[in-house]
Amino acid sequence: MNVFVFDLLPYGEHLDHLKDGKELPWPLPRRHFKPDVAVRTYTEHLTAWEAMDRLGYDGVGFNEHHTSPYGLMNSPNLLAAAAAQRTQRLKLLMYGNLLPLHDPLRLAEELAMLDCMSNGRIVSGFARGIPREHNVYKVPLSDSRARFEEAWEIIYRAWTEEVFSYEGRFWSYRDVAIWPRPVQQPHPPVWVPVTGSKETIEWAARHNIPITPSLAPLRGLREDIINYYARCLAQHGHRLTPDHLIIQASAYVADSKAQAVREAGPYLLYFNQTLFSHGNITEASLQRDAGYLSSASFDYLRPENLPAVSGARERYRDMTMADVEREAEHLPWGMADEVIERIVAAADHAGAATVLVSMNRGAMPHEMFMEQVHRFGSKVLPALKAHAVTAR
Repeated sequence: MNVFVFDLLPYGEHLDHLKDGKELPWPLPRRHFKPDVAVRTYTEHLTAWEAMDRLGYDGVGFNEHHTSPYGLMNSPNLLAAAAAQRTQRLKLLMYGNLLPLHDPLRLAEELAMLDCMSNGRIVSGFARGIPREHNVYKVPLSDSRARFEEAWEIIYRAWTEEVFSYEGRFWSYRDVAIWPRPVQQPHPPVWVPVTGSKETIEWAARHNIPITPSLAPLRGLREDIINYYARCLAQHGHRLTPDHLIIQASAYVADSKAQAVREAGPYLLYFNQTLFSHGNITEASLQRDAGYLSSASFDYLRPENLPAVSGARERYRDMTMADVEREAEHLPWGMADEVIERIVAAADHAGAATVLVSMNRGAMPHEMFMEQVHRFGSKVLPALKAHAVTAR
C-alpha cells in the first residue's frame, strides 16, 4: 500500500470564543487574524512534512480553500514549491487546485514548474471546490462543472501537445507551447476527490483518472461510488484496479481506544463544530437549488446511503463527545495493531492501493501532531507498506 498524509493546515489557534451561537462569523474580519499564528502554522507543518519524508511516508496531500481558518492553504502550489525544497522523496499531492476558479493555462504552467522543481514528485489533484469558494470568486455555481471540464481539457492539451490553440466558452488561447514541461510524461498523475456526485464519477471514468471515493469513511456510500465508477470505467474500455482508488482514514495511535478518544476527540469536535462548514452551503438540497448539483447527481445511490450525502449542517454542528466515542469504535483509533487492522480491512474491502491518512484536522498542538507522525510512522506505516491489496 501507498500511504499519504492529508494535511488541512488549519489555523493554529482555536476560535470557538468568536462563535455566535453555533456559527463562526462569516466573513471573519481582519481583526481576528494573528500573523504570528499563521507564521507558526506554516513553519510547523513544513517541519512535519520533513519528518514524513525521513520516516518513509509516500506523500503528503493538501488542498485549496479560501477566506477561512478551516485551512491556510489558499495556494496548494505555493505549499508544494516550499515542500519541494525541504524534502527529497516525498510525493506532493495537491488535492487539489480548484479548476473553475483559475486560469487553466497558468495552472498548467505552475504545475509543470513544480514537477521540475521537485524532480517529478507532483501528484496533481483537481477539484471543483465547495460553494463558498465560488461565491468568494464570483463564479456562478451553475457554471462550476462546465468550467471544471473545460479547464481540464486546456491543461491536458498544454501538457501534452507540441503547440495548441483553444476556443472555448470560458477561456481561449492561440498558438501556445508552455515552457517548462513536466518531468513526468505525458503528464503528472492526476487524481480527483469524489464526494458523491455521479457527474464527477463519470468524468473520472471517461478519462481513466483515479478517485478518492467518499471523503467520509462510510462503507455503504463508498461501495456505491466504487461500483458505479467500475461500471463507468468498463463503458470506456478500462478495468478497475487498486491503483484507481485512494481511500481516506482518520487515524490516531494511542495506548488504548479510550486514550485516543480523550486526546483526539476535542480536536475532531472543533473541526466538525466550528471549521467544517464555515461560510459554506453543505446541504445537498440547497446546492441543487443553486445549480451546483444536478437533480440526478445521487440517483445511482442505494436509498439507505442517501443520508450520507445530505450535507445536513446539524450533523457537524451538533456533534458531541458521545458521538465521537461511538464513531471511534469503528475508526482506526487506538493501539497500533488495531489501527493497522482497520486500515488494511478498509483498503482490502475497497480494493484500494493507497490510503490518505488524516491525523490533524482540528489544529492539534504541534507536539501532539509530531508525536502522531512518529508513532504512526514507526508502529503502523511499515505494516501498511508491506501489505499488497488485490483487485476487488
